Amino acid sequence: MLVLAAVSDVQYQRLRGAITPRFTLARAQTWDVALETIKGRPVEIAVVDPMLGGARGQEVERLRVLFPSLPFILYTPVMTPELAPVLLQMGKCGISQVVLSRTEDHPDRLRDLLSAEAMHSASHRLLEQLTTALAPLPPELRWVLEDALRTPGEVQTIQQVAARARVDRGTCARWFARAGLSSPREILAAARVLYAHRLLQDPGFTIEDVTKRLGYAQAKTLQQHARKYLGLTAGEMKLSLTADQATARIIQGFLTPASRAAASAS
Repeated sequence: MLVLAAVSDVQYQRLRGAITPRFTLARAQTWDVALETIKGRPVEIAVVDPMLGGARGQEVERLRVLFPSLPFILYTPVMTPELAPVLLQMGKCGISQVVLSRTEDHPDRLRDLLSAEAMHSASHRLLEQLTTALAPLPPELRWVLEDALRTPGEVQTIQQVAARARVDRGTCARWFARAGLSSPREILAAARVLYAHRLLQDPGFTIEDVTKRLGYAQAKTLQQHARKYLGLTAGEMKLSLTADQATARIIQGFLTPASRAAASAS
């Protein structure tokens, strides 16, 4: 899971010491770099110092407005009279997780916070909604599919799914067939469209941003998948469906064995 680190050098080193294999850091030393990183890479959590570069919270407010679905953790210097009103304003923006340097940033504390905020990430919320649909699969395959959503673009074929699950392609295909599910490629593509839909609800993302972030070779492919799996263009997808409606449409059409059997018989 990729974590944006828009913090000072000292804070960054503390974060590096706390990171587990589950998380990867993307360093941003300026707010412009932070913005471009969120738009172009699969950032799931943002750890930010609201005072970075002499700012007083306004840059974090801007990111919060552009990307309301992104969980934020404030990592700040020791409390000062100057910092107090900034933190108050951050609270009004809905950011409640705060860590103070040198007093609260023990590695265990940082790891616990990252793990807690990971539960609010876009990929985790999506996986929660797909849990029932993917339940018939063996644990090895569910883990691969879940991991693929956290690293979109890296796993797209049955060969890649089988390799990560450490089985041969035939065994992988039989597992999906026994569960009555579509091919891994189909499921991954449908899930990626759902992920794209979630990202497009944030005003800071354009279709081009989402194309790049989710590993599509070109926007045309995202448009084709949006039409196939949701019956909409990417632009319509952004405006026409809630997250729950989009998920229900994908599950009913592509992840529910009974519905596919009925469609094949008709």
